[in-house]
Amino acid sequence: MKVQEKINKSILEKGAAYLVLIDPDDISGERLINFVRHCEASEVDGFLVGGSLMMSNILDEVLETISSATSLPTILFPGSVSQVSNKADAILFISLISGRNAEHLIGTHVIAAPIIKRIDLETISTGYMLIESGRQTTAEYMSGSSPIPRNKPEIATATALAAEYLGMKYVYLEGGSGAEKSVPNEMVKMVSSALSIPVIVGGGIRDSKTAREKVENGASVVITGNFFEDDNNWHLVKEFADAVHIKETE
Repeated sequence: MKVQEKINKSILEKGAAYLVLIDPDDISGERLINFVRHCEASEVDGFLVGGSLMMSNILDEVLETISSATSLPTILFPGSVSQVSNKADAILFISLISGRNAEHLIGTHVIAAPIIKRIDLETISTGYMLIESGRQTTAEYMSGSSPIPRNKPEIATATALAAEYLGMKYVYLEGGSGAEKSVPNEMVKMVSSALSIPVIVGGGIRDSKTAREKVENGASVVITGNFFEDDNNWHLVKEFADAVHIKETE
């Protein structure tokens, strides 16, 4: 079964899917093994791996470590062409549709496409939208693009509809790494109501209540990342998973 099919199966059966973002710069080795095993036991549905800026050169090593420790899928969340690897199960083929920087709309994709073809990596076409989160994020700075204002859900909705009409499989509403505020529930609801494809929401989600609110407002996939870089928060992974898997608690 392809990774996209697995995600969609989780959405159908659980009400929404819960993915955890792993930045190779922040966790590796035995600590990574312990974390991904804990995530699998806590009913996480898979892992995104990557980041806007990667200082280390251990992406392949991290992907291999995850695959050796868990059966959950690994999905590349690339910040650049250098983050393409045949050690992953799939890649979010992201177009930054909230910005007008051609490099991130199509430019880097042209460079990455032959590599992805050669290594036969599953692609999941995703319209990626940066949403204003209260502070400038790494993704915003590195992409050289302005986020959609958080009080303009109609702009986000029109942009998301364009992504669906272009044939993209998912729309990703992203507050950004280290976001001060999560994507507004009103925006999640308006975008999700207008689309017939799944909506992913990430950034600034630091408690299970917020995660549940995103699902209740229409999110099909919830992503958390920075919050679990602190080992002291690991015991809350199951609480987050239960909050996202809304059908399991009905």
